[in-house]
Amino acid sequence: MASKVADLVYWRSIGKTGVVFTGLVVGLASLFQLSAITVLSHLCVGIMCVTFPLRLYYKLLEALRWNQGVHPFQSHLDEDGSLTDEETVLLVEKAVLLIAFAVTELKRLLFIDSIIDSVKFVVLLYLLTYVGLLTNGLTLVITGVIAAFSLPLFYKRQQVRIRRVVKTVRAFIRRIRNMCIHLYNMVALSSTPAPAPTVPPAPKQKAKSK
Repeated sequence: MASKVADLVYWRSIGKTGVVFTGLVVGLASLFQLSAITVLSHLCVGIMCVTFPLRLYYKLLEALRWNQGVHPFQSHLDEDGSLTDEETVLLVEKAVLLIAFAVTELKRLLFIDSIIDSVKFVVLLYLLTYVGLLTNGLTLVITGVIAAFSLPLFYKRQQVRIRRVVKTVRAFIRRIRNMCIHLYNMVALSSTPAPAPTVPPAPKQKAKSK
C-alpha cells in the first residue's frame, strides 16, 4: 500500500498519477457547489458510462465469436483488495494508538500540563482563526492534495539546492541565537551588583607589660 502511494506521489506512472490527481482535485472542487453524495454519485455514473459500453462491446465480440470471452477489466477484478486477519489487526491497532495519542496530547494541552506547550497551542489556535476567516477547510484540503503531489517531486529534483538553502538558514539562525545569548550574558553580568569590599579586621594590640 505504501509503495503504491509513493508511486503516485512521485509520478512514477504519469498516466495513473494524472488520473488520480485530476480526479481528486476536480472532485474536491465540485464540493463547493454540490454535496458529497451528489459528487460521488456523478463520479460513479461517469465511470460506468465508460465501462458499461466497453463491456457490452466485448460481449458483442464474444457473441460474434470474434473474441475468446476476454473481460476488459479482468485485471482490476483479479486484484485482491481484501485484508488478512493480521493486517486488519495491525491497522486497527495503529488507528487506536493514533486516536489515543491525539486524545492524550489534546488533554495535556487543554489542562496546562506544560505552560510553554499550551501557550504555543493557544497561539496556533489564534492563527487558525485568521486562517478560517480567509479560507475554509475544503480549500485547505485541495491545497494539501496539490502539495502532496507536487512538493515530493520538487524536493527530489531540487534536493541539493534545498539542502544548501536549509543549511544556510540554519547557520544564520544559529548565529543569531549565539548573538542573543552573548548579549544576554553581557547584560546579566553588567546588572549584577559588585560585591562590597571586605575590610580586614584591625589587628589586636598587645597590652604592654609594665
